[in-house]
Amino acid sequence: MAKRVAVIGAGSSGLTAIKCCLDEGLEPTCFERTEDIGGLWRFKEVPEEGRASIYESVIINTSKEMMCFSDYPIPEDYPNYMHNSKIMDYFRMYAEHFHLLKYIRFKTNVCSCKQRPDFATTGQWEVITETEGIKKSEIFDAILVCSGHHTFPNMPLDSFPGIEKFKGQYFHSRDYKNPEVFRGMRIIVIGIGNSGGDLAVELSRTASQVYLSTRRGSWIIHRVSDNGYPVDVVFISRFKRSIFGLLPTSIVNQMTENALNKRFNHSNYGLLPKHRSLLMLLAHV
Repeated sequence: MAKRVAVIGAGSSGLTAIKCCLDEGLEPTCFERTEDIGGLWRFKEVPEEGRASIYESVIINTSKEMMCFSDYPIPEDYPNYMHNSKIMDYFRMYAEHFHLLKYIRFKTNVCSCKQRPDFATTGQWEVITETEGIKKSEIFDAILVCSGHHTFPNMPLDSFPGIEKFKGQYFHSRDYKNPEVFRGMRIIVIGIGNSGGDLAVELSRTASQVYLSTRRGSWIIHRVSDNGYPVDVVFISRFKRSIFGLLPTSIVNQMTENALNKRFNHSNYGLLPKHRSLLMLLAHV
């Protein structure tokens, strides 16, 4: 008898988890609290409680060659860096191709996962779910948690003394959807990560003034590298890894920093960080 596996979440990880379970002869049951697959990448005009949320213009910062599932390439006519709607189309094609939807229970919330009293010998779990107000208890041999980590926004308001007296709007990028409602406003975007950069650029087209605030410098990586190739395709290769492994770290840092500064000199914009580029580059790719 095949072992039963509970998969929590039907986003990018949940779909592949179902597929892997089937490949291994296991019996997966996926619980998705919403009415559809996609998780983070399913855009909604209004943020939903308990689900990650994206803005309308989000484009993936990983090329399609690097982000596609190994057993189902992204169509050739799709752009190198896909809009969130294209990513959702790809997920639907993947789910339909491998017949994954029949293993997903939509609008089902996982209330608890507890080890059974005989867990030491059986390794089994009791999973309690709720669908349309009806709770159900089931036994599973394993649990795969695929619920993501972007659900709850980080709003450290205690880091901004006097924020309670601020008369304007303040909110997390999770609640941002499009720039039109900010037309003519003065805006400060706090944070120079991917979302901060995206929003500052997009808002600059409608706002009267946009400031991008960062507490420290950062190496800015462009999506497109030399000769128009995606940057991750250029940097992630056996050849590049072997070369980097042979050279001293200081030399590799200098090479990557020279390349990044050719796009724009970080010092000229007050963005030169104290950390070297290699750590950041490896984390990015």
